[in-house]
Amino acid sequence: MSNLENTECVKSHKKAIYSGTFDPITNGHLDIIRRAANIFDEVIIAVAKSELKKPMFSHYEREEFVIAATKDIPGVKVVGFDTLLVDLATQLGVNTIIRGLRAVSDFEFELQMGYANSSINNKIETLYLMPTLENAFVSSTIVREIIRFDGKFEHLVPKEVVKCMSL
Repeated sequence: MSNLENTECVKSHKKAIYSGTFDPITNGHLDIIRRAANIFDEVIIAVAKSELKKPMFSHYEREEFVIAATKDIPGVKVVGFDTLLVDLATQLGVNTIIRGLRAVSDFEFELQMGYANSSINNKIETLYLMPTLENAFVSSTIVREIIRFDGKFEHLVPKEVVKCMSL
């Protein structure tokens, strides 16, 4: 058996973690999750408690929204957390963090976070993914603002989330 054949027999299980407040999860988030699921065997969606951000939806509701929106994507798991992301990643045996970039303004913040995470655990890698052009403008902040003013937001979030909100 050649070395190549030998390595093909031993397939490693690649995991990544994608965190956020997901207040609420948007089509842009879902776009990034689908892309990550095509790259990794397992993608853990980590829903941050983030009480300092004063989310519109409870931690439980946000977890339920993410579970509903991702139920049909193979290899996706959802967890809630209230720790440093790097600590959660280490605890779960994950060394790749997925981050989404919509615009140059996102890049500065995400680059700083990536460096900070790496300074805490240098085994952590950050992979930046861009959403499709149609989702590049979508953010939870925009969706919350539209919801606050009773505007039409349904086209910006997964249909499963709209159903959850209606209950």
